[in-house]
Amino acid sequence: MQIEFQQAIQQLVKDQSLNLKEISRFTAVDFRLGIQYLVAEDHNDLAQALAEAGLALFPLSEDILAIAGLLAITREDWPHAIELLQDLVSLQKDKVQPLTCQMLARALACNLDIAEAHQVLDQAMKLWPNNPELEQEKSALPLTQDVLTAPARSI
Repeated sequence: MQIEFQQAIQQLVKDQSLNLKEISRFTAVDFRLGIQYLVAEDHNDLAQALAEAGLALFPLSEDILAIAGLLAITREDWPHAIELLQDLVSLQKDKVQPLTCQMLARALACNLDIAEAHQVLDQAMKLWPNNPELEQEKSALPLTQDVLTAPARSI
């Protein structure tokens, strides 16, 4: 992380607010590193603000889409995580990584989109047929959404 960006992040922590004009001169990689730093220092709200600013400035940055997607997962914001990870998959196309597919499938499953989670893993397993993480993720998924729905109790 550049010295100037480190100072901007330290000022962000001190002020508890984001100066978009100040940070707009930095790179997507700087944003990713800043978000990582803020999460490590347990400044999750500031990390989220920096991620949103990074997405606004660099909407097609793989670095920012990946870190913002992981941040959404940690906040259990499944719809946002799904959106960001789907954007990352679309951007990376045939260069997408197994972990990205695994995280997307997990976010879909947590959002109760079981069929779509299976579809993502099936497609990923065509690219990486013997990937143990993908196989484990697939075997951990319920076969249908029905198993997640408890029957109504009568009173």
